Amino acid sequence: MTAFLGLGTYRIPGEELAAAARREAASPSAWTDTAPNYAAGRAQTLLAPVLAAHPALQVSTKTGYFTAATGTDAVQAGVLTEDQAAAGHSLTPHYVRWQTGRNREQLGRGRLDLALLHNPEHAHPGDRPALHRAIRDAFAVLEEETAAGHIAGYGVASWTGLEQEAFTVAELLALAGEAAGGQQHHLAAVQIPVSLVMITPIVQNLDGRGPLPAAAGAGLRVMASAPLHGGDLPRIVGRDLACLIRPGLTPAQACVLAVASCPGVTDVLVAASGASHWKEAADAVAQPPLTVAKLREITDVLASP
Repeated sequence: MTAFLGLGTYRIPGEELAAAARREAASPSAWTDTAPNYAAGRAQTLLAPVLAAHPALQVSTKTGYFTAATGTDAVQAGVLTEDQAAAGHSLTPHYVRWQTGRNREQLGRGRLDLALLHNPEHAHPGDRPALHRAIRDAFAVLEEETAAGHIAGYGVASWTGLEQEAFTVAELLALAGEAAGGQQHHLAAVQIPVSLVMITPIVQNLDGRGPLPAAAGAGLRVMASAPLHGGDLPRIVGRDLACLIRPGLTPAQACVLAVASCPGVTDVLVAASGASHWKEAADAVAQPPLTVAKLREITDVLASP
C-alpha cells in the first residue's frame, strides 16, 4: 500500500490553516504536523480549536526553532539566556522541557502524539560529539515527558542531518537507549524531506542503504516532508515524466505518488491549503503504489544528463 497522507503546515498561511486542518480531519490518517515557529508563531493556537473539535485528529509538533517573541518569553521564564535566545534555536534540556509544555498549552492537548527535535543538526554544526550529547540530553527530557504522559513518543525532524550523516538512524536509536537509561526507549519517528528533487533517500533505499530502510527496520514512523519541494516540483515535472510515473496523473499527483510508494515511508506531509489541492493529493495516495522497478526507472531518468 502507499503511505498515508498528512497535512504539513509549514507553508500554509495562517488565515488558511484552520480550514486546511478541518479538511484533513476527515481523512483516514487524520494527522497534522506543525511547529511553534510556523505561521509566524501562530500555527499552534490557530490549530487548537480544530483539534478540540476533532479529538481523533493526531498532531506532531516540534522543539528547536522559535520566533523572537517566543525567545523573549523563554528568557523571561529563565530557560534561555539572552545569547541563547538570539540564536533562534535551542536543544538545551530546560528549553526542551519548557517548549514541550508550551506546545501542549497552545495546542490545547494534554498529551501530544509526537514531539520532534526540529533540525537538531543546527545545534552544533560540524561537531558530531557535541551534537550527539545535545540530542541524547534532549531525548532524556522527552523520555521524562513520555513517562509523565505528556507525549506518546518522540523523534527527529531533520532537513539535512540524516542525509549528511551528522547522525544516523542507528546513532539516534543508540542515543535514545542511553536517554532511557537502558530501559525501553520511546523514539518513534523520523521526518525527512523526500521528493523528486531531494531524491537521495529514494535512491539509497532502492539499494538497501540510507535512513529509510534503517528506520523501517527499527519500526519507526517515517514522515516524508516537502514531497512537492515547496510547490516548485509540479511546475518542473513535465507531462512526459508524469506519464512515465503513471499515465493519467497530474504532475503534482505523480510527485506525491512517487514519494508515497517509496518503501519505508509511512506518511507523506503535503501543505495543501486549498480543497482542490488536498483532493488531488488524496487521490494520488489512493493509487496502487509504484513498483520498485518503476521507482528505479524514474530515478535513472532523473539521474541521466
